[in-house]
Amino acid sequence: MAKKKNDEPKVYKEHPSVDRRITDTLRENYMPYAMSVIVSRAIPEIDGFKPSHRKLLYTMYKMGLLNGNRTKSANIVGQTMKLNPHGDAAIYETMVRLTRGNEALLTPFVDSKGNFGKVYSRDMAYAAPRYTEAKLDGICAELFRDIDTDAVDFVDNYDGEMKEPTLLPTTFPNILVSANTGIAVGMASNFCGFNLEEVCRTTIECIKNPEHDILSTMPAPDFTTGGELIYDESEMRAIYESGRGSFKVRAKWQYDKKENLIEVTEIPYTTTIEVIIDKIAELVKTGKVREIADVRDETDLSGLKIAIDLKRGTDPEKLMARLMKLTTLQDSFSCNFNVLIGGMPRVLGVQQILEEWTSWRTECVRRRVFFELGKKKDKLHLLLGLRKILLDIDKAIAIIRGTEEDAKVIPNLMEGFDIDQIQAEFIADIRLRNINKEYILKRTQETEALENEIKKLEEIVKSKTKIRNIIVKELEQVIKKYPSERRTHIVRADKVTEFAEEDHIEDYPVLLFMTREGYFKKITPQSWRMSQDHKLKEGDEVVWSIEATNKSEIIFFTSMQQAYKARLYDFDDSKASVLGDYLPAKLGMDEGETPLYALLPGDYKGSMVVAFQNGKAARFSLQSFETKTNRRRLSGAYSDKSPAVGFFFPVDDETEITMFSTANRALTFRAGMLDIKATRSTQGVQTMVLRGKHTVTRACRTEDANLLDQARYRCRSIPSIGALLTEDQLKFE
Repeated sequence: MAKKKNDEPKVYKEHPSVDRRITDTLRENYMPYAMSVIVSRAIPEIDGFKPSHRKLLYTMYKMGLLNGNRTKSANIVGQTMKLNPHGDAAIYETMVRLTRGNEALLTPFVDSKGNFGKVYSRDMAYAAPRYTEAKLDGICAELFRDIDTDAVDFVDNYDGEMKEPTLLPTTFPNILVSANTGIAVGMASNFCGFNLEEVCRTTIECIKNPEHDILSTMPAPDFTTGGELIYDESEMRAIYESGRGSFKVRAKWQYDKKENLIEVTEIPYTTTIEVIIDKIAELVKTGKVREIADVRDETDLSGLKIAIDLKRGTDPEKLMARLMKLTTLQDSFSCNFNVLIGGMPRVLGVQQILEEWTSWRTECVRRRVFFELGKKKDKLHLLLGLRKILLDIDKAIAIIRGTEEDAKVIPNLMEGFDIDQIQAEFIADIRLRNINKEYILKRTQETEALENEIKKLEEIVKSKTKIRNIIVKELEQVIKKYPSERRTHIVRADKVTEFAEEDHIEDYPVLLFMTREGYFKKITPQSWRMSQDHKLKEGDEVVWSIEATNKSEIIFFTSMQQAYKARLYDFDDSKASVLGDYLPAKLGMDEGETPLYALLPGDYKGSMVVAFQNGKAARFSLQSFETKTNRRRLSGAYSDKSPAVGFFFPVDDETEITMFSTANRALTFRAGMLDIKATRSTQGVQTMVLRGKHTVTRACRTEDANLLDQARYRCRSIPSIGALLTEDQLKFE
């Protein structure tokens, strides 16, 4: 039986490879996607909205929800899908953030009813859209005031069935008022919120005086969650000028002496109640904070509240200073004022943003005035035709009655009164009851007033100053109509007492040990006296030890030319009978990275020497490891041109170091023969001359080299080949 065509076995053939440059693929595939995310999704525009916000608000406006009653959120979401086809969940989530109930915005745009969650709670989830209701908040009148006057452009929606605005003609700089965050491809945007009244007042002053000091009227951002902003004028001025930077916000709290508890009532905008409580619980569990008996969330309809029960004798001021340091009760807000201007992302300072908004708003008002001017000119044109009729009403009636064909009425009126078609059609459509002198006189009396209005509008269109005056008046109306009190209290940085962790840590003598395998022990003298029998892995041994104090800083040098900085109090006290902390895991080292040496930098004075396998030695200042920031990992701790065989600190000019090579030679030199370099990654200078494939096997301090005749191996200058080890020395080795 012959096989049918469909029964033939399928043979999968490998497609031939296509030679293509990666740059072409990126240009044709990746870049369009990246720009689509930047322009159409993630970065706000000068009106302060992303496309998702704009589509939602415009839909609600078209639904009549600006002045009407609330409707089910599900209904709003369904209608919005005509403009935004990205799914109901995404639309509703966008709506939630714009609501008054969620408290994410200082000036919410959606008047909500029902459970919309809280921005300051991670677990307080919002209800489903079928259970909540919403309408536009009153301030949205400032968003849509000019929407029907050709103030902004309209484009087709995704399927071409509707029109939607490209921007909303906001009468105030919403781009600065509404907090907004967006993550695009290769860039991001993060706007903090500012007080509405302060923004409007600042905009007015900048319009009147371009040299106006913005900080005088808009000193700092404002957040719905309140808190205290730690104010540094130079820091804030830098943010205002560049559009980038960060500042700190901390919680507001009060101490209830009667109940012996702390009540936190306001928290930073960047954190949540649950994050704070979880961190405090972790600190208590690990024993880092011992003064807290209990912590709980007492948030209710009256507002946010975190209750912290204290143990007897606890100083609440010191405890809160510590919690501010160790938890997000004090947090940073990173600013990135990235905004789309003409479809291109730009990071702008506050002054530049206000200038861009003013310029854009000027064009909106000009277009609105031009639109009104056109309407009034059209009306005047009709009234001028009506005024001609006033001269001879009977003639107009006679023309209409004497015209046999309906189609000729308009042409006959045009010819009889010397008017155009639009005027003639207007006259012809006048109802019979209005063909009286009183009606016509009343209508024609408007002509003079209309001419005056047109003249004023023409002057406004031509004058940028007059347009800016209109903008100023509208801003003043916003201030009057929508009063807004500052929620975030400003506290000067010099008035804030920062928590110093070291002040709360006990300092006491300790003994330090590090093994070849990377285990580290911090042992108290009392414990060491009780037992000095080290527990080590098979084949492991102690290679470094020193006496120190618990608050001392320590630096570990590794096999990958990196240095790790830590405080000894970061390590728990241990005993000789345990293995200790495994440093690669404790310090978060890279895979295959092992510690080689450790030192106590103290005040970072003096220098250190590193000897290398290739016979070179480098001496550099320890000051190069001192950092102003709290960096724990330093790359390029020493040269990577050859493996290190010895580290030495402290050293002075008279410190003697001995190198041993595979050629059975030894060389002793003074550290003073090496110049002190400023950079720690210096390759050093040739110290021991090596021939063939010979290398340096080890280096140590001369007093630890166990040389039978030290003078034999001591050199007068470097580089030097060194001296052969004697037979007695080889036997000793």
